Amino acid sequence: MMFSEEQLIEIRRSLHQIPEIGMEEFETSKKLKEIIAQLPQKYLEIKTWQTAIMVKVTGKDTTKTLGYRTDIDGLPVSEATNLPYASKHLGKMHACGHDLHMTIALGILSYFANHQPQYNLIFIFQPAEENESGGKQMYENNALGDWKIDEIYALHDNPQLPVGTIGCCQGTLFAGTCEIHIRFIGKSGHAAYPHLANDMVVCGAQFVTQTQTVVSRNIDPIQAGVITLGHFNAGTTGNVIAGECRIDGTIRALTQENNLLLQKRVREIAQGIAQSFACEVKIDLHQGGYLPVENNPQTTACFIEYMQQNPDVNFVQTSPAMTGEDFGFWLSKIPGTMFWLGVDCPYALHSEHFNPNEAAIMQGVTSIIGYFKHRQQLLKA
Repeated sequence: MMFSEEQLIEIRRSLHQIPEIGMEEFETSKKLKEIIAQLPQKYLEIKTWQTAIMVKVTGKDTTKTLGYRTDIDGLPVSEATNLPYASKHLGKMHACGHDLHMTIALGILSYFANHQPQYNLIFIFQPAEENESGGKQMYENNALGDWKIDEIYALHDNPQLPVGTIGCCQGTLFAGTCEIHIRFIGKSGHAAYPHLANDMVVCGAQFVTQTQTVVSRNIDPIQAGVITLGHFNAGTTGNVIAGECRIDGTIRALTQENNLLLQKRVREIAQGIAQSFACEVKIDLHQGGYLPVENNPQTTACFIEYMQQNPDVNFVQTSPAMTGEDFGFWLSKIPGTMFWLGVDCPYALHSEHFNPNEAAIMQGVTSIIGYFKHRQQLLKA
């Protein structure tokens, strides 16, 4: 039979202890394979790519295929929960709930391994969501091979929602993101002789100040965008003029059009600042596969209607969030829907204290099993 709630909690805790950074999830991948091997194999077919695992459940009718993606990587965060099943890997933690994501995927898979679905289901255990756009890598390297997915779904846990609550919306759920890495290179010198140097502290400060006008003066006020410069490094001591400045940050926008516009303006400002200070600038704006998570209208309408009408589900309409997720890349290639699962935690995602309420696991499993059965019946009709 399918995994029980007690078994799923045990699985989640075992995965929680072995977080690994993207594309290094070797122990996690091994553990997942061991768990999947416990299931009936009659309908299952397994493929691997790097640390990714893909499991196909062959349906009674193989003309259509639904996909379900879960992420498997952790974060470079030192855990401070003091839980008996806390991370065993120093400086690494499942601080974003990917251990819970994997557990829910395994719970859904365990049901359909025992109950053949109407149509094919493909479960994608994807590496490197947090740092290397594993979804984009998998897609561009044809990790799925000849397996073709017609619709794709995924969830993300939400500490601000009550346990087990399902949240979703039409349109954009998560923002598209872009990393900012800027280096201004001038000339260092003695603090007493500024005319013989080219001060990159002043140069970098001008860049920081000017970029704060980009969103307010380039983005439609009824839309949204963010430019945050979270790291500024220049100089070594107070009486030496800095010859170099390094600035790192992030761009976030709810549409790819606005994300590209913000990238363009950041680049133009950096180039303009460099020209005005007669210095060199090196600009690295890296978006990778972190596109806006834009839900498909048809699949999302079906998903929301099912969850609203299910008496066992507490459903809420949510607003777009400025968090990033590389599931946006999958959705740029395959129609589908991403949604929230409430885990009611006082600490935010990525916190060293983050500890999702495990009561959400079974609610997530049963809700998604129900939706997949409902969706497949609609496709059959």
